[in-house]
Amino acid sequence: MNRKAARATISDVAKAAKTGKTSVSRYLNGEQNVLSADLKQRIETAIAELNYRPSQMARGLKRGRTRLIGLIIADITNPYSVDVMGGIEAACRARGFTLLMCNTNNEVDQEQHYLNLLNSYQVEGIVVNAVGMREEALSQLQQSLLPMVLIDRKIPDFPCDVVGLNNVEAATQVTSHLIERDYQTVIFVSEPLGLVNTRHERLQAFKETMARYPDREAVQAEVSLTDGAELDRVLKTFWQQHGSRRCAVIVVNGALMLQVARSLKRLGLSWGEQLGLLGFDELEWSELAGVGITTLKQPTWQMGYTALEQVIRRIEGDNAPPADHVFSGELIIRGSTSLTQ
Repeated sequence: MNRKAARATISDVAKAAKTGKTSVSRYLNGEQNVLSADLKQRIETAIAELNYRPSQMARGLKRGRTRLIGLIIADITNPYSVDVMGGIEAACRARGFTLLMCNTNNEVDQEQHYLNLLNSYQVEGIVVNAVGMREEALSQLQQSLLPMVLIDRKIPDFPCDVVGLNNVEAATQVTSHLIERDYQTVIFVSEPLGLVNTRHERLQAFKETMARYPDREAVQAEVSLTDGAELDRVLKTFWQQHGSRRCAVIVVNGALMLQVARSLKRLGLSWGEQLGLLGFDELEWSELAGVGITTLKQPTWQMGYTALEQVIRRIEGDNAPPADHVFSGELIIRGSTSLTQ
């Protein structure tokens, strides 16, 4: 039976180079100026012949640094999350850190599990896209004093740096766009609001903007992301009750937008022809979907990069009070809000 060769150790290198482990450690740690030219050559040759690779984790722990950053993300299938992670990874590479990514799949219990896991790896900081951390997890974070930045979603009663979209500005902008296009009834479709501040903030700004126009009607609906039948009922009822007027749909995020587009197709309703359609988050297929879907594009990559840089500032000793770092979105207008009837 063939067995995989054992990984070479620092002792193996020292034996092959006919020296002690201290000299090999000095070589590996950049203290080669204290070694003779002959000894340096012997160590270099031994490392090459044994294909020795030092444990970066062990070396980091010895110095009190692991150069590891943890990322807990709510839903890795969400295009928003993918773009954010791209920015975080880029910042990690630029600053010499390695990213450990954990996907909770929108399950609160998984957040506690991954917090424990990342602590066991002794990450130096953490970026969290939270679902709704429970008291036990929050207490653990507060006690650990682990440098942390929240992205997109805040945690109630938990002071922490937050990076995300200026939700009030963005929701006001998209609602005003529909009003300018003379849509008379607008439905705001969201997943269950729960404790997700982004959904609450966007909904509230939508309602306040619509309320400034007494001749316009605002409708709200909360639907499950996975219940297509429920979504069909909501949109069918909305169309039956308001289809005689110029009406439009605002969708709270990109993941739900895909389900809304599918539902409208099943119901035989065409955006841009029969009703308006607008959503938060720019998706790759938005410009290809029939006449194209108007979206509020978030600078997600930049958000991720900024979140990681803020974590590093905290790691390096920045003790300024926690702050919100908000970005403006970009309204990309396409045919779905060009209804002329």
